[in-house]
Amino acid sequence: MKVILMAKYAPHALKGLIGGSDRRAAIKALMDAIGGTVDSVVFTRGEYDVVVNIEVSDQVKLLGLVVAIKASGAFEKAEYLEQIDIEKVIEVAHKAAQSYSPAG
Repeated sequence: MKVILMAKYAPHALKGLIGGSDRRAAIKALMDAIGGTVDSVVFTRGEYDVVVNIEVSDQVKLLGLVVAIKASGAFEKAEYLEQIDIEKVIEVAHKAAQSYSPAG
């Protein structure tokens, strides 16, 4: 599954970033540890400081990763978005809509 991680660094983590901490290497090592891959790491201006596109095999790995990231204390805010295949969602929605009878 493809996932977009978005995070805002805590002040102490920004100090580490300024000090030369290689966050791309750290993210790659983290993903290697759980059997995932990193597609991109982008530092941004706005609500989030960093946006990372990753791929993991399942929700258990994703949620374990998110728990570890949030528990680290390095971020004031950390969110994730699961990418979806909208064509498959619409296909299921059509099937469901054809068989569903609303009340009343």
